[in-house]
Amino acid sequence: MSQAPTQKAAGGSRAGMSKELPEHFKSYKHVWVFIEFEHGAVHPVSFELLGEGRKLADKLGVELAGVLMGAGADEIRDGIAECFEYGADVVYTVTDPILSHYRNEPYTKAMTDLVTTYQPEILLLGATTLGRDLAGSVATTLLTGLTADCTELAIDDERSLAATRPTFGGSLLCTIHTLNYRPQMATVRPRVMPMPERQPGRTGRVVAHPLGMVETDIVTKILQFVPDSESDKAQLAYADIVVAGGLGLKSAENFQLVKALAETLRGEYGGSRPLVQKGWITADRQIGQTGKTIRPKLYIAAGISGAIQHRVGVEGADLIVAINTDPNAPIFDFAHVGIVADALDILPALTDALAKRLYVNRLAG
Repeated sequence: MSQAPTQKAAGGSRAGMSKELPEHFKSYKHVWVFIEFEHGAVHPVSFELLGEGRKLADKLGVELAGVLMGAGADEIRDGIAECFEYGADVVYTVTDPILSHYRNEPYTKAMTDLVTTYQPEILLLGATTLGRDLAGSVATTLLTGLTADCTELAIDDERSLAATRPTFGGSLLCTIHTLNYRPQMATVRPRVMPMPERQPGRTGRVVAHPLGMVETDIVTKILQFVPDSESDKAQLAYADIVVAGGLGLKSAENFQLVKALAETLRGEYGGSRPLVQKGWITADRQIGQTGKTIRPKLYIAAGISGAIQHRVGVEGADLIVAINTDPNAPIFDFAHVGIVADALDILPALTDALAKRLYVNRLAG
């Protein structure tokens, strides 16, 4: 992985910072995670962030809190319990019928009011469509720094959040510190962080906070909610097996070999960014820095060179199998198994062998 230089954010310089925190920072304590709750369920990225937040909170010696919003206490009850089971010590809740569906204005007001009242030193959000929209508004309203699409979070010796993200088109990793403002905010994409182990029965305390807003205060109105069935087709982020192809496949017709192997393994298929640009696959199937981040048990990359933009999206996989004709391809630097061969020869042979093996196993089972 590329070396991560340090940059300043939201003012200040690391060289000029004392190891003693400024006096006005000392009232800011604890690590918060915004719990993305929509249509009766918590987005898995929130649990991933609770796992990472637990590490940060333990390093700082503070509490880990979840922030959960919804239409009513009954609606979010299960979500509160899940927050505790995934590591939270406390859950801050804001409930009001206005919050039944996400809208930027009431959610921003609720979050900024909570931050102003309880003063967390770190606030983490998922880099989902909802999380990105909310994070930008909250950071702007609070006049603080925000590091987006982080791949790594840590605490340095000065209690500063070290937020690392790809920069310069993914050719470098940059570690950013928000030195002179609080809270320190960061967003993290789904599947970048591992899912923590659930601890059934774990509990904590709940702090309810009023919204203090009425419907007439909000400009945007929800007339009808229409589920987007198309968005559910590609489940790359949470698939156990993913097969992907790159330009080494040479043509859109040859990409069918990737689909066939994925179907045989009952997994998902995807590809690199150039394939989206050529129209071989849709954008929701793109894997990498500007696409989906995945953590499957098995990832097979066929004809993908493995530039850092792609590496960022796949290096969390348990087993990476790379097929490429170029023995010097970057993907062999991080793949667990490398096959120097033409993917057009290997993919059909692999599909045939696995299909026979799986068929025999099903007969035996």
